[in-house]
Amino acid sequence: MKLTLLFRSNKARFVLNIDKPKLLLGLLVISGVFFVSSRSTHYPEENIARLQYAKTGLEQQANEVSELKTSTEQRMTGVMLKLADMQSQIQRLDALGSRLVERAKLNPDEFSFNQIPSMGGPLDNSTVNIQVQDTLLSEMTGMLEKIQNKAQELTALESIMLSHHIEQESRLEGKPISKGWLSSYYGIRKDPFSGLPAMHKGLDFAGKEGEPVLATAAGIITWSGSRYGYGELVEIDHGDGLVTRYGHNKETNVKIGDVVTKGQSIAVMGNTGRSTGAHVHYEVIRNGKPQDPLPYIYRKSS
Repeated sequence: MKLTLLFRSNKARFVLNIDKPKLLLGLLVISGVFFVSSRSTHYPEENIARLQYAKTGLEQQANEVSELKTSTEQRMTGVMLKLADMQSQIQRLDALGSRLVERAKLNPDEFSFNQIPSMGGPLDNSTVNIQVQDTLLSEMTGMLEKIQNKAQELTALESIMLSHHIEQESRLEGKPISKGWLSSYYGIRKDPFSGLPAMHKGLDFAGKEGEPVLATAAGIITWSGSRYGYGELVEIDHGDGLVTRYGHNKETNVKIGDVVTKGQSIAVMGNTGRSTGAHVHYEVIRNGKPQDPLPYIYRKSS
């Protein structure tokens, strides 16, 4: 393939023959010039777009940092409020502990409830930095240690007061019923079945069947069920060698191993076993020997 260009004028004549390789080379040169020209024309617009994109990204990052700063300040404020609340809780625990120590007539020097707690100053949100965070962490650690110490002291105080309470609760006194009357005393009496003199090792309290039978002191249930002669029997160990028995019940409300408190309903009055009517047979045993329950019945509270 061949291209011929002819140029004529009055004075001259010009003829240019272009073969196929030259024609392709020329077209490539012209295309490259137009491509470079077009790239150089749009290059500034692309730079502007890139700058605008980068600016938008920086603005977005600035907004995120600002939001993070605000959120951090709010959280720090919340932490400081929580610290103030913890400090108030510690002061209330101190006040409570001091009152309990005084009420229990204990030596206040053995506890730290009356000591003035450490206090921290206010913090400015504008100065939230690593130093402030370290201060807050240090205060939180100190408060947690104080709370743990107060909890241990209160636990010890509770054990002491509970021991006093147990001693009071385990003191035998009062009747094993809320309604009824004393129908038979401790000692030698005529047996209701044989008519012969026999030792009665307890007191009998008569009443209506179904009335509650009450523990006369706190203790641990060592028997709950049928026993020959007693019918349905409940036995309570009160410690210090003291045991009480409640016989002829219709049914029992406790089981062996239960811990009961003074005045707790342990059975229902009945007429089981060797009995002539609804009543509670009440015994007091000290170190394995029967005792007359009457002095315990009318014992005055200490």
